[in-house]
Amino acid sequence: MDQVVWQRGFVALMMVVLAFLLGCGVYGATAIGSTTPRTHDEAAAPPPPAPAVALSPTAGAHDVAPDQPVTVTATNSRLTGVALQGPQGPVAGTPTPDGRSWRAQTALTYGATYTWSGQATGDGGTVPVSGSFSTVDPARTTQAQVNIADGETVGVGAPIIVQFDHHVTDKAVAERAMSVQTSVPTTGSWAWLDDDNGGSRAHWRPQNYWTPGTQVALTVHQFGVNDGGGVWGAEDVTSHFTIGRSQIVKADVNSHQMDVVRDGKTVMSFPASYGLGSDPNRNTTNGVHIVMSKSQTVLMSNPKYGYNNVPEHWAVRIENNGEFIHANPLTDGVQGSENVTHGCVNLSTDNAQQYFDTAIFGDPVEVTNSPVPLTMSDGDIADWTVPWDQWTAMSALSPQHQAQ
Repeated sequence: MDQVVWQRGFVALMMVVLAFLLGCGVYGATAIGSTTPRTHDEAAAPPPPAPAVALSPTAGAHDVAPDQPVTVTATNSRLTGVALQGPQGPVAGTPTPDGRSWRAQTALTYGATYTWSGQATGDGGTVPVSGSFSTVDPARTTQAQVNIADGETVGVGAPIIVQFDHHVTDKAVAERAMSVQTSVPTTGSWAWLDDDNGGSRAHWRPQNYWTPGTQVALTVHQFGVNDGGGVWGAEDVTSHFTIGRSQIVKADVNSHQMDVVRDGKTVMSFPASYGLGSDPNRNTTNGVHIVMSKSQTVLMSNPKYGYNNVPEHWAVRIENNGEFIHANPLTDGVQGSENVTHGCVNLSTDNAQQYFDTAIFGDPVEVTNSPVPLTMSDGDIADWTVPWDQWTAMSALSPQHQAQ
């Protein structure tokens, strides 16, 4: 009986101890829990970043080139209601799909002020798109003209000629703004030639004759281009044209013949008379000429040799120093046997007309075995008389010019 009582008492005592220990554990857990820091989720979040906008051109900019890109870019925000107001109304522009940038889609104008409006909104607030800038107001502008019309078909020797009506001081800038793109890979180069009319003249030609059938896209970007000396480009000029069949005149002055070679085959061979060899002023000049133009009748004069305004027919101009391929009945009796002309290539009337009907601008006329060479001083188009290394050195972007 005493043993049972003792056992019961021991059990009760152990229960009291266990209860005490559990109470301490709960208390300890509570105490420890009360000193644990807050979790990351419970920490104070940083403020959202403030929105910002970047303008190009910047607000307050002056003498801005009107062809430069015009953009707004938002940081930590999206753009809404962006507009650029000019003297002729709003400038057309397009935002990106994410709303974080905007770009003008049309060019600006010279001598104008433009004003921004709109806003950029983000979690960090809203900032305005505001400010103004002004474009350059040039003292003078220059107009560029090209020699090959849009849609024209030209010969395999045709040069591209860009004529500026004012002097171009910064030729490198102007040249970088001109491009020639071809459907057939074509190595070519610009060259700046002398101009006696107060303007500037740039020619582009391939290293070798064009490949027949080549499609050519010419772009002369001038609007907004600073050509130097206070002169800015007036407007852009473009032309898309085609290189036609290969037709080359072979004119050996010693042969007294003129052969027409089309796509590698001789299709015409005519008796001819060339310039009188004993007089250097009457020689048909040696070298590669280019068909420049043609007319059924041309009045020809050479007062030094006693004739003025003589009508000559079926005349194909091959240089503007007075050289033509044309009909001349007065030399019919010596065509094929003697050279008696004043520098032109004389054919019979029928033969001259037959050739005339096939000639187009840019056809090469290769004169050989004459003692007097064709040079750049003889006229506007003597491009093929210049060796290729010299031609490329006449580019404003050549290594020679870049080193200056």
